[in-house]
Amino acid sequence: MSDTADSISRSGKRASTKAANRRAILEAGRRVFARIGFEATTVRDIIRETELASGTFYNYFKSKEEVFQAIAEDSTQRFRAHLSDVRARASTLEEYIENAFRAYFSFIARENEEAIACGAPHLALVGVRVDTPEMEAVAEEIRADIERALNTEAAAGLDIEYLTAAAIGMAREMGDYMLQRRPVDVEGATRFAVGLVIGGARAMMEQR
Repeated sequence: MSDTADSISRSGKRASTKAANRRAILEAGRRVFARIGFEATTVRDIIRETELASGTFYNYFKSKEEVFQAIAEDSTQRFRAHLSDVRARASTLEEYIENAFRAYFSFIARENEEAIACGAPHLALVGVRVDTPEMEAVAEEIRADIERALNTEAAAGLDIEYLTAAAIGMAREMGDYMLQRRPVDVEGATRFAVGLVIGGARAMMEQR
């Protein structure tokens, strides 16, 4: 093997190792946060859950807060793919709202399935913060989707910004409560959220 090829091979292995180490830390963090809660968790707890040395952890993260946020951002990025599917299938506002709520509630239920099965506190991480680039991008996508779905004369004057904020806020709060209830009822949460959002939007449009 030439020096160049050998160098490329070593570089590829290093990149693969770095990715594997980061993933191991995030998976360990998710398990520990779910098991004992964010406040009680220490960096040492996360390290113990991996086979990595303490120094290796600090090559990737400075604190448990950074681990927590990285898990949230990872979840948000993966949820965006589901939102894209919803966008492609929906032809009306009601279809979009219903499928978006169902996609979100289903996603966080799957994300927390192992923790719930083990009796651990849930860990709903999608949208932990709303001021990250990832969450801002998701919010803008939802706003644009709602605007397209409302592109009718009947919807003229309806405040899209408020409607978007209400839908996102409702999804986050209801999702949190949904995960605490047994059984976890995705369809029940979806029906309730859709009824409030669509019913409210219709009522406001009828007043104009």
